[in-house]
Amino acid sequence: MLVQLVRPLVRTQVQILAQAQSAGAKLVSMVSQWLGYLGIQAEVTQLQTSGNKIQVSLCVSKPDQCTEAEWQQILDNLNRDNGTAAADPMLTYSAMSAVQQNKVHRLLASVLQASGEDSLAEWSTLRSRLAALGMEEAMLQGIQSALKAPMPMDLLVEQLEPDVAAFVLSKAINIALIDRQINQAEDTALKALLKVLDQKTITQT
Repeated sequence: MLVQLVRPLVRTQVQILAQAQSAGAKLVSMVSQWLGYLGIQAEVTQLQTSGNKIQVSLCVSKPDQCTEAEWQQILDNLNRDNGTAAADPMLTYSAMSAVQQNKVHRLLASVLQASGEDSLAEWSTLRSRLAALGMEEAMLQGIQSALKAPMPMDLLVEQLEPDVAAFVLSKAINIALIDRQINQAEDTALKALLKVLDQKTITQT
């Protein structure tokens, strides 16, 4: 899997960076190299530290897997955004209605079911892992209840709001990667959520 291939490479380069005398130049090269693996040509235009973080500015060219028409549309969208107010904040769990929260519980339960493990039997251990991912108590209780009567993902994504799908997708990816690999069922579930977001993008264009 991609994660298994990339992690050792990243670890090796982190060790090289830690030992490099000219860390700035080395990191600039690494960032461009990492993005290059994805077919993205990028040039680091600014790099500086800020507390315990590193701030990086990039100049990105058209990715290999992007057509000229798609790239132009992306540029047009960005130019249009530059003249508007800041983007709407991402929907949070606490700001959701009870109906939306219930959808979140069922969707995440479906992703857990896709792992092939008996999530209810392993709930004690699983709960700790989910909590470590930042899931609050009410969400954990809802997921546990949803696991008792799981529903298929294809039914759950019908009429699903894109904002809820975006929230769930970020959590679902972390859940799928708990065991450091994504099986076919998990991949299908993630793609179903991504499709909801793709439909929103098509509608807006």
